[in-house]
Parts: sequence; structure tokens; C-alpha cells
Amino acid sequence: MGKFVVIGERLSATAPSVNKAFTERDPQPIIQRAKQQLDAGAYYLDVNIGPAENDGPELMKWAVQLLQSEFDNVPLALDTANKAAIEAGISVYNRSKGKPIVNSADAAGRIEYIDLAAANDAIVIALCNGEGIAKDNDERMMYCQTMLERGLEHGMDASDLWFDPLFLVIKGMQDKQMQILECIKMLSDMELNSTGGLSNNSNGMPKHIRPIMDSAMVAMCMMCGLTSAIVNPNDLRLMETIKSCDIIKDNTLYADSYLEI
Repeated sequence: MGKFVVIGERLSATAPSVNKAFTERDPQPIIQRAKQQLDAGAYYLDVNIGPAENDGPELMKWAVQLLQSEFDNVPLALDTANKAAIEAGISVYNRSKGKPIVNSADAAGRIEYIDLAAANDAIVIALCNGEGIAKDNDERMMYCQTMLERGLEHGMDASDLWFDPLFLVIKGMQDKQMQILECIKMLSDMELNSTGGLSNNSNGMPKHIRPIMDSAMVAMCMMCGLTSAIVNPNDLRLMETIKSCDIIKDNTLYADSYLEI
């Protein structure tokens, strides 16, 4: 894949101000948050409209058109449990800067999201879990295989399935972290793309520790072959770490000004 792909996580209905802006169709807070993330180095923006049971298709269309018209067809990850909303978003999506990402499928109740991505020539984030969190890497890779086969059967390129090992909270699941890194390495050895909500690992930690832990985690994950992550691009330490790892991995050409690029 080359350069690490940063997907900005800060357009989520879980944030009260974003939820309010989505509900009221108020473009200003959405544009402001999008601009902050793109200026900081995000390539994709994750647009999480929540369950959006009542007006999902209309809301997703509105969000896609707003962001792509404002930011020169910025590529987007469409993030909702409402399948009709994802289809509606794709129907108005301009892919000149990159395919839409469907966020997300799993190997159980949401496996049809792979079919949806295949039918619309989209990328899909595929969570390596089934009904619950996988107990070990054998189970993760079994789920991975199930979803990979499903995608290939529907005519997808393997490179359009981005596998998510599911980052686990260190506080309470410290003993599982090396498994996640090993899973990323296994995906990388299969030449598969990988991604995930990396900042989940530092959930519940004090605010001043989270950027330190997230930066350490992303460096270790990139060393194991992680190709993308859904993160907060406005975390300066994290973005400096990602850019530095891209230099060391020879994904980008070194220049003294590389942190500004």
C-alpha cells in the first residue's frame, strides 16, 4: 500500500457537538472538524452518523456532498449500522481521490457489508470477529479467511478488504496486546491491508498518557505491517510518530521538512 493511510475519527455522532450538527444539518461544525483533521494530515475522513434509523440515507447524502464539495472530493469512510444510508452515501460519492470505505463488516451479522462493498466497487473494513471478540489469533484468522473468501467470491480485489484485528483496551486486557501485534504481522505476511480504531487501546487512561501510548502502539503496529488506522489526526505526537515511521519504512522520501508535509 505504501504510505500509511490515516483515517480521521473526529466526525462521529458520539461527540455531542457533531451529533447536534448532523441532526440540525448545520454545516459549520462539520466543516471545521474536517478541516482541522485534513490540515493535520488525515487522508480519509470517517463519517460516523450513528444508527441514524429515521433519516440515515438523507443524512449520509448530505454529509458526503457537504464534505466532498468543501474539500475537493476528500475520500470518506461511511460509518453506520444503517446499510441503506451507506448505499445512499455511495450513490452521490465522487471517487476521484479514492474509493469510498464501507465501515464495517464482520464474519457474523454484518458479513453482508462485504457484498455491499463489492456491488459498489468500494473498500470494506472487515473486523476479525464474529458474534463476539475473537479469543485468539486462530479465531481471528478464521474470521479473516471467511471474509476474504466472501469478498473474492463477489469479485473484490483482496486489497479492497482492510482487516481490523480489533484493538483492545490495555487497561483490563494488557495480556492480549502482543496477540494483536502478531495478528497484524500475520495479515501483513499474507499481503493483506489492515486498519482499526487504534486509540481504543488507550481508552480509560489519563488524558496526558493517551497520546504517549497511542504513539508507541502505532509505531509497533507499523513495524508489524499495519497499513492504516482510524485515529485522531489532531494528536500531534501521534502524527509525528506516523510520519517518522513512514520515513524509516521508506514509504516516504526523507526531507528536513518532512513533519510539515
